[in-house]
Amino acid sequence: MLALAPAAGTGRPAVAGLVLPPSGVFALAYVHSVYRAPSAEVFTAHGGRFTMWAVVSTSDGVLDYYALDGTRSRTPDGGRLLRLAVPVTYDELPLIATPIGRRTLVAGGRCLPLFPASGARELTLTVRPALDDRGGPCPPPYRWLRSADDYR
Repeated sequence: MLALAPAAGTGRPAVAGLVLPPSGVFALAYVHSVYRAPSAEVFTAHGGRFTMWAVVSTSDGVLDYYALDGTRSRTPDGGRLLRLAVPVTYDELPLIATPIGRRTLVAGGRCLPLFPASGARELTLTVRPALDDRGGPCPPPYRWLRSADDYR
């Protein structure tokens, strides 16, 4: 079983795991710090790598903020979607998660919050095998995201 897991740092075990759906599609959701809008980067995992191919948000300003070439459209629920002209592939993705941005992994309609109750947490997202799923129901503001598969 493959899962997306935030690694706690070099030489340390993963702190959590979110099992991916068979499609490998997942999102890294957050509240944009400038526009205060729920947003997400949409990825597909393949092998040990993952590729960002879209950005979705409730705000057009978030899509402008990325300044990436791509095709824009509306989602069925009125959100804004930017499909990247040139998807970006990662082996790992270093992040900083805070209660302000509320970074959360979303896959298969389940969520895994990555942010601490206070302060900041440094994470590195990697794809690795996992035996259990630490995700749960998606809280506000991520219920609108439902499943990243909806944006294919």
